[in-house]
Amino acid sequence: MESLVQIKSRRHLDVDRSMKTSGIALTPGMEICQTDLPLDWYQEEFKPYVEEYLRLPDRKPETILPWMDRYMVPALDHFGPKLMLLAHYYMGGEIVKLVERYGGRIADSYELALQAERHPEVEVFVESAVHFMAETIAILKHPHQQVWITNPKSGCTMEALAKEDMVLPVFDDLYERYGDKLMVICYMNTSGRLKALAGRTGGAVCTSSNAFTIMKWAVSQGKKILFVPDQHLGRNSGRKVGITDDDTFLWPGGWQGAQQSLASLSAKEKARLDQSKLVLWGSYCGVHTVFQAHHVTHWQALGYRVLVHPECTVDVVDAADGAGSTKFLWEALAKAKPGDKLAIGTEGHFVKNAIDYGKQQGFTVVNMADIPGASLGCGCATMSRNDPPHLVALLDLLRQGKAPALNRVEAGDVVDEASGQRERLDEASRWEIAKDARASLERMITLTEAAARSP
Repeated sequence: MESLVQIKSRRHLDVDRSMKTSGIALTPGMEICQTDLPLDWYQEEFKPYVEEYLRLPDRKPETILPWMDRYMVPALDHFGPKLMLLAHYYMGGEIVKLVERYGGRIADSYELALQAERHPEVEVFVESAVHFMAETIAILKHPHQQVWITNPKSGCTMEALAKEDMVLPVFDDLYERYGDKLMVICYMNTSGRLKALAGRTGGAVCTSSNAFTIMKWAVSQGKKILFVPDQHLGRNSGRKVGITDDDTFLWPGGWQGAQQSLASLSAKEKARLDQSKLVLWGSYCGVHTVFQAHHVTHWQALGYRVLVHPECTVDVVDAADGAGSTKFLWEALAKAKPGDKLAIGTEGHFVKNAIDYGKQQGFTVVNMADIPGASLGCGCATMSRNDPPHLVALLDLLRQGKAPALNRVEAGDVVDEASGQRERLDEASRWEIAKDARASLERMITLTEAAARSP
């Protein structure tokens, strides 16, 4: 298998620097509520729309919706069924509700990834979510389809700690020691370049909804598994298929991980690494690691059923009454009965929507972190970078044929979440990334669909 140096030596990059830096530092655990963003955080082409939006007297639906309709309705009429709007459950409640209002689809990352393959009649996908989700759709799309993202700087703190230049040197080191015994399993929250690495090793992508299925399959292959990037989802999934902590080796995430080599490990650490079945890349979600086990017991003592996302730490997952993906969590809400009490441990915007839904249906939902003396975060900071002006501007510019090239997403693209600078690969390198990444995604789909059909 080619090394990092060999792979990069064949690439030719086109760098788009048209977007200016926001000035915000992307760090795990950061808090920012979805609210009006400063004008200079937007692309130049979007600013006329933003200026109109900022002049609106308030943010109430009766004010915002007529303004949006002026642009959205002509764009939707122009494209008709050839256009599909998409958003993830985790997006700020405003965007989720607005995308649904204009006929779009809301789903978890697995369902979003399937939209292009399942809807060949759609020619233009516009996604109000994070970049890796849009890129996944672009990897699986048909040749006649286009994928656009409302804000290229909408990213993921977990993915930011597992960039290609961080992970590939470690993989090269591990591959030199273990050869084809090493298999990469990539969480959906990774770039297409890392999904391609999974494909080249015969591995697969997973999501939080199918991580158990993929991990069970990976173990059955008898390989040493490198799980990237979320250490907590990897550990929780490994434990469900019998991989103990003694069988697990945690490699640091981020640049610390990239700078650690096998040669720097002690003899004892190398022995542990050799005997391990699962090597975890040490990244994590800045939102889900806020939750603690005492949050769980607090709400359980008050008669609440506690449900959490598997990106939470092991002690939180073990203490909770259930753990699963955003789809699992929303299905639990759909099944709740009047009078039920649920405490949800996941992204804040999702829980806010869940609280509103519970009120409508007659049951109570609380954010698991909202306990006396606790500081409750606002949700995923980078997902919050999608707002009404981004959606309006992109749709209207697409209608006019003037959408910025920066917002179109192709396989292998890498966007710096702070500056907005985008690297785009040459066509040959892009095709290679798409081929290998698609193989890992299709393996995930095949395994997931087969598991769904099993009794």
